[in-house]
Amino acid sequence: MDTAEIELTTPDGPMPIYQVTPDGAPRGAVVIVQEAFGVNDHIKDVTRRAAEAGYLAAAPTLFHRAGGGVVPYDDFTKVRELFKGLTDDGILADVDATLEHLHQAGFADEQIGIVGWCFGGRVAFLVAAHRELGAAVTFYGGGIVAPNPLSPTALMDQVEGVQTPWLGLFGDEDTGIPVDGVEELRVRLQKTPVATDIVRYADAGHGFHCDARPAYDEDAARDAWSRTLRWFTQHLGA
Repeated sequence: MDTAEIELTTPDGPMPIYQVTPDGAPRGAVVIVQEAFGVNDHIKDVTRRAAEAGYLAAAPTLFHRAGGGVVPYDDFTKVRELFKGLTDDGILADVDATLEHLHQAGFADEQIGIVGWCFGGRVAFLVAAHRELGAAVTFYGGGIVAPNPLSPTALMDQVEGVQTPWLGLFGDEDTGIPVDGVEELRVRLQKTPVATDIVRYADAGHGFHCDARPAYDEDAARDAWSRTLRWFTQHLGA
């Protein structure tokens, strides 16, 4: 695999992306969306995992407006600084810049997937509601079913606009994402014209997929990643 740091142009200035190209011809492309802690070692690791699965994987630095960078998992006080200047419109502009980069690499929208964790899980759902891609996956996306301090506007009212096949992966022990809200989301998604699914892990909490956090749940993480790859295989166009 080849890794590269690339700089893209956005309406709000240059945006670095971390890109990993698989060995051999890519089977598709995947946008990897960071947690609230930046494009850190864990996000780079899952970007490489996506490439190992055969996808050209690109992780945009959505916090470029605040200068980029990362913060430790145990220092949440610094997270708010990274969100300065970031809006949903800005997020979509950043994703569009990443998509245009992938278009130039030869991928059509139906060959591109998006997956995100935590804050990035909300981003993946936001994109699914506003863009028509091949597939989208959300890992414990806070701010979808209910607002939170970092995402004061929930996305539940955008469910009817979902146009990208979307898979949601949630932990029942996640204190920031109520289970009844997840189930309401499931019901509302049944009215959308595209394929959707929600999987809940009874004993998992927020961050269960991240092996750099205390909340890591190996069984749930392994199952969720396997489902993610199957969702991409099923929905991304050849």
